[in-house]
Amino acid sequence: MTWTIALTVFLGIVLKMVMSPPSAVVEWIFSKLALHPKLNSKEVTVTYIEKHLEEEEKIRLIDNFNQATFLKQYDIFPGKENLFLHPETNVAPFVINVKRGKNDSRIFVYCLADYVYVVKQYKNKVVAYDLRSENFQ
Repeated sequence: MTWTIALTVFLGIVLKMVMSPPSAVVEWIFSKLALHPKLNSKEVTVTYIEKHLEEEEKIRLIDNFNQATFLKQYDIFPGKENLFLHPETNVAPFVINVKRGKNDSRIFVYCLADYVYVVKQYKNKVVAYDLRSENFQ
C-alpha cells in the first residue's frame, strides 16, 4: 500500500516536470535550435577582408549582431548553396568563425543599405536570412 502511494506521487512529479519543464530547460533547448544564435565574443573570431578585427571592434560587432532583429529566412534548394554563399554584391562580408565544442560554423554578414544579409554555414548545411539593425547599417 505504501509503495503504491509513493509510486503514484513519484509518477505525478515526473509527469508534472514533463508537462511543464522549468524555464531554464526550455531556454537551453531553444538556444540550441535557434536560427539566429546569440554569440559570445570569446568563442568567435571575426575577419574583414582577410584581416582579424581587434578585440574592441569584435566585441562591438558581436553585440550589434546579438541585438539585431530577425526579419525573414530564405529557402535554399539543394545545389543552389553557392548562390547564397557567394552573392553578387560589391559589399565585403564580415566572416565570423564560431567554435562551440566540436561544432564549427561560419557566418557571413553582409551589411547592405536596407538590411543585413546573413549566411550561416555549418556542417553541410547553409542557411540564409535577413536582419534589421540600425548599428550595422
